[in-house]
Amino acid sequence: MNHTDQRGPGRGTIQRMDNIAIVVDDLAAAKAFFVELGLELEGEATVEGSAVDRLVGLEGVRSDIAMMRTPDGHGRLELTKYHTPSSRDGDPCAPANTLGAHRIMFAVEDIDDILDRLRPHGAELVGELVRYENSYRLCYLRGPAGIMVALAEPIK
Repeated sequence: MNHTDQRGPGRGTIQRMDNIAIVVDDLAAAKAFFVELGLELEGEATVEGSAVDRLVGLEGVRSDIAMMRTPDGHGRLELTKYHTPSSRDGDPCAPANTLGAHRIMFAVEDIDDILDRLRPHGAELVGELVRYENSYRLCYLRGPAGIMVALAEPIK
């Protein structure tokens, strides 16, 4: 039995995951990092006004957003820079097991090349590039604003 059978008629359903949003301090650096990783800039906008204030539960919101899209068109990442109100500081070096910590994983080809290309954009390995059993080469790295990114390359 699948889950849709248990919900019954007239119940809402998830259609897809639309995007993940990450607050950044330097929007240009974050965009450059994710473009170098292989995402495409889908669009940019400034958002503000009472509807935005009510939506996010803050007053006086003015933020710039950049929507990044994966090459296959199925995944999107919203990078958000708040001008007002000021963003609260987080710990950009929080370990991977911190409650609420975020990590985005990408399936990649040629992980070594990608790491070489991302280092000039501030990427630093969190631990080591490892071989996990006979299935993947994996690594965690930090990008702009402490964003944690995982890369997974299938072993052929």
